Amino acid sequence: MSSDCHLLGVFASFLSTSALFSTIQHAAAGIPQTALFAFTFMDWFIHLLTAPDSVAHIVLVYSFVIALGMALGRIKVFGVSLGVTFVLFVGLAASYAGVSINPTVMGFMRDFGIILFVFFLGLQVGPSFFSSFKAGGLQLNLLTLLSVFLSILLTVALWFVFRDTVTLPEMLGVHYGAVTNTPGLGATQEALDMLGYQGENIAVGYACAYPLGVVGIITSALILRIVFRVDLKAEDRQWEEDANARNDAPIFFHVRITNRGMNGQKIRAVREFIGRPFICSRVLHDGTITSPTADTAVYEGDVCRIVCSSLSKSAIVAFFGEEDNTIDLATEHSPLTSRVIRVTKESVNGLKVGDLHLSRFDGVNITRIFRSGMTLFPYQNLHLQMGDQVYCVGPERSIGRLADRLGNQVQKLDHPNIISIFLGIALGIFLGFLPISIPGMPVPLKLGLAGGPLIVAILLGYWGPHFKLVTYTTHSANLMLREFGISIFLASVGLSAGDTFVAALVKGNGPLYVALGIIITMVPLLIVGAVARMKFKMNYHSIVGLLAGATTDPPTLAYANTLSEKDSSAIAYSTVYPLAMFLRIITGQLTLLVLWSFIN
Repeated sequence: MSSDCHLLGVFASFLSTSALFSTIQHAAAGIPQTALFAFTFMDWFIHLLTAPDSVAHIVLVYSFVIALGMALGRIKVFGVSLGVTFVLFVGLAASYAGVSINPTVMGFMRDFGIILFVFFLGLQVGPSFFSSFKAGGLQLNLLTLLSVFLSILLTVALWFVFRDTVTLPEMLGVHYGAVTNTPGLGATQEALDMLGYQGENIAVGYACAYPLGVVGIITSALILRIVFRVDLKAEDRQWEEDANARNDAPIFFHVRITNRGMNGQKIRAVREFIGRPFICSRVLHDGTITSPTADTAVYEGDVCRIVCSSLSKSAIVAFFGEEDNTIDLATEHSPLTSRVIRVTKESVNGLKVGDLHLSRFDGVNITRIFRSGMTLFPYQNLHLQMGDQVYCVGPERSIGRLADRLGNQVQKLDHPNIISIFLGIALGIFLGFLPISIPGMPVPLKLGLAGGPLIVAILLGYWGPHFKLVTYTTHSANLMLREFGISIFLASVGLSAGDTFVAALVKGNGPLYVALGIIITMVPLLIVGAVARMKFKMNYHSIVGLLAGATTDPPTLAYANTLSEKDSSAIAYSTVYPLAMFLRIITGQLTLLVLWSFIN
């Protein structure tokens, strides 16, 4: 027994908590070893679950809340699931059950989570953000602007009606639950912190309005379908016809030269004469297929494979002679090959297509560039970016040389440029806290931890390569960091508001928040949907994508994808999503600051 006591004493010296040490001392005095183990384990377990300042406790709580929330978020009810937002409700339940975390740590986790989410979201949408305002995208984004304006206007109007019952911060919480926008909630919370707000946690209104917000968006789409007697198959056919008519992505076709005036003319001269950009990727001359350069001459009877925008096709065909649909030089036997090359060299990032001097690569032509889901025409002044997929045509050996020039080592893309990422975050925080004084406002306007990093990330995603900055991250890495950030944010919000949420539902304003949320969700969407259909004759599938994108709501997009095998809804969603997210984040803060003087 004495040797056992000695071993227990040595073991106890390695333990950090006084409770465990005391337990072991009692064991040495005669408590059986089985009881000693039970007491020690229980004391350790209780400490792990209840010590709010313990790192182990904090990590355990966040891990449990996020894991359970993500699992429950996959459950579908009538085909709809809440996804990552269910983390918020698990956090609320854990908080109501008595789980607590150091408030300072929880505040840090909340802010850090929202920074991660908005920054990597900005990097993802940056390359396509400005191009989304072109052509049909302009119409969609104007309707998105109308949707955001109407929802804010309705929120303020309802606050004036119920201001004796619901404060403006609480109403903004309801607003963001109704439009299912979590980053906007985070931005508004941050603005409230700057103003010294001490009232009810606005996450309560958000949590009350969010579930029926998702249902309300889908219900709005169903009402529009019934009111306008939509035939889904007819909408599919119409969308496909419209998409073909306005397609701005590069297309290819074959022309046979019957214009005698082109005999012996170089392709460069023909391009300048027509005044339309095009690529001649293959030429059939005297039975031989070659990949021409800009200085290659063409002759009557030659067949050329042309790549250009759809708008330029008719002019090019008319000048060359006639379109030839009986041949495809890409499938004919020839010494040429086509290949997709990835830009993976940092030295190429930011270079213009013209800087590659393709004439040095013996007949290689770049015909298309794929970037962030877009197909781009390779204009000479188009800047290349890390991760671009360059579609080229030419002799195998020459294409190999171009591949060496561009990198084409996909594994390098798995290693993000951490310097650019953290430099961007630092610039975003600097911009977010830059005070902007506006006469009449109680405090200077600040973009905050949500708005600042979002704007900088969008600008870096679009303009970064122009300044040789590598901002590329793989889609999977970007998605993981965004999901990680938003789940930490939602867990933090839930863990801070459990008691007030239950109190609001049981004996507070919870039912009122739900009712107000339904109004804020559906009224603007029904108005925008009706305008899109009646005024702009917009396709129904595009309208559903617009409604989902304007509310940044993935569950609605998932519902839209069940209505059609086409990607019409997804295109509309991705077109308006960047602007909608930006506006949702900024408008809550602006509304709060403009009306703050009415509160106090």
